[in-house]
Amino acid sequence: MDNATSSRPLDGITVVSLEHAIAAPFCTRQLADLGARVIKVERPGVGDFARAYDERVHGLASHFVWTNRSKQSLTLNLKANEAQGALHALLSEADVLVQNLAPGAAQRMGLSFAVLHECYPRLIVCDISGYGDDGPYRDRKAYDLLIQSEAGFLSVTGTPEASAKAGCSIADIAAGMYAYSNILAALLQRGKSGEGSHIDVSMLEATVEWMGYPLYYAFDGAPPPPRAGASHSTIYPYGPFPALDGTVMLGLQNEREWRAFCERVLMQPALADDPRFDANAKRSAARDELGAIINEAFATLSAEQVGARLDAAGIANAKVNTMHDVWAHPQLDARGRWREIDSPVGRLPALLPPGRSSAFTPRMDAIPALGEHTDAILAELGYTETAIAAFHRDGVV
Repeated sequence: MDNATSSRPLDGITVVSLEHAIAAPFCTRQLADLGARVIKVERPGVGDFARAYDERVHGLASHFVWTNRSKQSLTLNLKANEAQGALHALLSEADVLVQNLAPGAAQRMGLSFAVLHECYPRLIVCDISGYGDDGPYRDRKAYDLLIQSEAGFLSVTGTPEASAKAGCSIADIAAGMYAYSNILAALLQRGKSGEGSHIDVSMLEATVEWMGYPLYYAFDGAPPPPRAGASHSTIYPYGPFPALDGTVMLGLQNEREWRAFCERVLMQPALADDPRFDANAKRSAARDELGAIINEAFATLSAEQVGARLDAAGIANAKVNTMHDVWAHPQLDARGRWREIDSPVGRLPALLPPGRSSAFTPRMDAIPALGEHTDAILAELGYTETAIAAFHRDGVV
């Protein structure tokens, strides 16, 4: 990081985003991390509805704090003709438009790629939706849990008795990540062709891509992976095991590790060649029987003692951390991964984006108040003080 320059990869790139919730804001925040100017267009008086999800961060919503740093907030009532003029003035200078409005909303406002490309041939348009812009599910509303269900995620996650959703918004995150990477690719492509392009990101397709292992495991009608809680559905021992004073998470990947586990962790070397357990498929099939042996061996050991044995044997293991533990994680602290950013409620901690580069430092600017930059952006577009005052009076902004 000492050799990093002040220039960032997306310096000079302008992104206009008609965004709400998580998928699009997560995408554009990462573009902002790389230096892009992100102008977040929000509804006057209300804004991105994620602003009201909760008040856990000194009155700000946890989702909003996570996905909206380093952006500018411009309020526009897009149903007003005057607002449309301001939006198109922005788009005429922008490099990227990102939107995840309700299905069909952008097209009804004349913001389809076909229309915009005629006016702004270099503009990259990224549409994020639940199911994509065609097909029988095109007009269906989609939320993270519903996509987890449609993508089959719930069928393989949870316990044998009940399915469980992921504790974070994985379908939104997946869609946001693919929108982000596709926009970067489109900027590179535009550098070759000089033309903007259309990106159509489906939450369903993004999440199904992440389901590749269980999909292929169930290939050609084969039984799918069973729901196994925090354990691995097909590898054993792999998952949580109780110790005297807590839980240890461990994982074995091969027969060499199985032998080391028996000899140096369980202190039962003969178990390595026990025909009941001498291959992963056998261990997975006999997990109740083997689990009882492991639990008995750990019953008189603290979690720290078990962890020390696992480390000595070269067996991967981890603590079962809470959110409070993660805030104080020694590895994140040792690598200097936390920064402070400004917000409407004062300074807040923020994690640096993953991927430490020797070439540049990521942008870590403030979380915007609703409409904080409206007047400045309108003035930049050439609107007079009188016109801006009229916009406020008439509810345009």
